[in-house]
Amino acid sequence: MRDIDVHRIVDEARFNGYHGVVLFWCVLILILDGYDLAVVGAAMPAIMDEMGVDAAQAGFMASSALFGMMFGAISLGTLADRIGRRMGISICVALFSVFTAASGLAGDPITFSVMRFLAGLGIGGALPIVTAQMAEFAPAKLRGRLVTLAFAGYSIGGILVALTGKQLIEAYGWQSVFFAALAPLVLIPVILKTMPESMPYLIRQGRVDEVRRTIGKLAPDVPLAPDARFTLPSADRATSAPVAKLFEGGRGLSTVMIWVAFFMGLFMVYALSSWLTKLMAMAGYSLGSALNFVIVFNLGAIIGAVSGGWLGDRFNIKTVLILFYAAGAASLTLMGYTKSTGLLFVIVFFVGASTLGTQILAYAYAGSFYPTAIRSTGVGFASGIGRLGAIVGPILIGTLVALELPLEQNFMAIAIAGMLGMAAVLLIDHRLAASNAGRGTGRDAGPVGLEPSAR
Repeated sequence: MRDIDVHRIVDEARFNGYHGVVLFWCVLILILDGYDLAVVGAAMPAIMDEMGVDAAQAGFMASSALFGMMFGAISLGTLADRIGRRMGISICVALFSVFTAASGLAGDPITFSVMRFLAGLGIGGALPIVTAQMAEFAPAKLRGRLVTLAFAGYSIGGILVALTGKQLIEAYGWQSVFFAALAPLVLIPVILKTMPESMPYLIRQGRVDEVRRTIGKLAPDVPLAPDARFTLPSADRATSAPVAKLFEGGRGLSTVMIWVAFFMGLFMVYALSSWLTKLMAMAGYSLGSALNFVIVFNLGAIIGAVSGGWLGDRFNIKTVLILFYAAGAASLTLMGYTKSTGLLFVIVFFVGASTLGTQILAYAYAGSFYPTAIRSTGVGFASGIGRLGAIVGPILIGTLVALELPLEQNFMAIAIAGMLGMAAVLLIDHRLAASNAGRGTGRDAGPVGLEPSAR
């Protein structure tokens, strides 16, 4: 009987149409996820006017979804490692579709905040599950690029809001952009039918025939003997206490530093997602012009994410991530002092590339840091703990806006988070964690998706 290491087969596979199916679903789910989150930023000026809330109250309303995202990332990310990622993703889509649409029915700040909290459970849960899914099925040489390319969907969702938000809000009211979020419910049966299941999960469930079919699609040129036995590295055989395993094998300090880096990255992303439109309006731009800045911000994020993934696959991903955090801090500082409209568009592009792009790269990094069996849990906890930064960001910037401080001080407050995120990544000992992950030697000495140069 021949033992088959399923991770080695995936690592060495050539990208084909089946990989494309996984990538398609991951991109589409994150487009929907990004839309459901960004919709509040576009609608916030109209919501503030209709509900009669000030900037500080609006900051808390915007953060309500982020509270939900924190709990969703931790609970649903961990749950997906137990019930399967296909079902976990479907649960997330149902949550963020139904409750984002329900937010449009709210007539007061409290009801709105409750609906956004519930929607946030699904929005936050989808991120770590999709990261783990793409990281598992991507060939090793393309893993960083494919994970960050999937996360480009998140930015496309933000662009979709910016392109449609002004017209929908002006024609049908702010509620319309929330009602549109109900449409993805029709995709759930298709996701359950066509999305592949995690192979370590299938092996632990004894569903060998499904593993064989999946391998046949991922690597059709690999012969499988009738008596082949599918195996996992020891680090991927976890069946209990996945949270405790985040701190085993030398991963303790690095896990905490990943949490800090996520906190700072998400602080930057959600402070800007919630307040960029309003800050640009404070600088004298109309709603249409302010939403154009949002489009440029998200275009920059796509370019930053894809280029960051390419650089991470080609060079040391940790070094690339450090440089991205530093670039985010620098570009945010410049943004507060730039007066030329043309130059400001260029700066906003770089801000998107080096803030949202940085966070997308951080997801790819965290996804490759942990063994497959605890990958959703590891990324989920990083994303969940990081949500505290996402919560603090809109509240803090809302407070600063209410204080009517100079515009540049708002951007400098966000830039400080970039410097702290850079310091956290510097303290991650990726080599130690990789060497204790139990993946063997040579190519398998580190976690899935990282070549020796990335450790």
